[in-house]
Amino acid sequence: MAGKVYLVGAGPGDPDLLTVRAMRLLQSAEVIVHDRLVSPEIMNLVPPTARRISVGKSAGFHTVPQDGINALLVKLAVEGHTVIRLKGGDPLIFGRGSEEAGELAAAGISYTYVPGITAAQGAASSTGVPLTHRGLATGVRYVTGHRARDAVLDLDWDSLADPDTTLVVYMGAANMAEIAARLIAAGLRVDLPVLAVAHATTPRETRMLSNLTQIGADLARTPMEAPVLFVIGRVAGLYETAALPLPRELRGPHLRVVGHG
Repeated sequence: MAGKVYLVGAGPGDPDLLTVRAMRLLQSAEVIVHDRLVSPEIMNLVPPTARRISVGKSAGFHTVPQDGINALLVKLAVEGHTVIRLKGGDPLIFGRGSEEAGELAAAGISYTYVPGITAAQGAASSTGVPLTHRGLATGVRYVTGHRARDAVLDLDWDSLADPDTTLVVYMGAANMAEIAARLIAAGLRVDLPVLAVAHATTPRETRMLSNLTQIGADLARTPMEAPVLFVIGRVAGLYETAALPLPRELRGPHLRVVGHG
């Protein structure tokens, strides 16, 4: 009898931000197939009896290509296992969860989505910078800044260059200089604030406050360790007055204010 696959969002990294359902599944896990972006604090919750399979990805390096992950999930389920496919953030927001679900459905494997708090919400909560704010942003858009190998970074720049909308860029550190230049060319002002947050909600969280014209140079001078999320828009200008300090257990060289002021 075939097993079942749970496509589970691990949230932005802080174990306290897991859903109750995700926590319950982790604690009873038989097999966990997990991404690189799942924090070590969350992986520490996995029982020692569970089999762990890492399929982590980083820019330009995939330990297991997506087709291999899809095939692995099907294989494990066909063998009768209950599988937790654990992803950073939410499986349906730049998590490729629907691609994996499609392969499972084609193979006749039962699956269930378990949502997670996405990185943008986690970064907003830990920094104190809202994604929407009356008079500053009437909406928010999530986009990927990832470029597949030598592909062109093909986004609707004119649509994205909306001064009344907060733009959140996932997986964009390697291409942020180009992204910023494209947004400026499409009409956004050069001094529009940009807040970069790495490892949001975890003890490794770092922050950089910059602006569109300088963010590329700032990142080149002071690189940030992935995963990095970028909040672009007038709301990022609230950081200097509304930022939440990091709790005592998270203190360290956490804030670099560069290229802005």
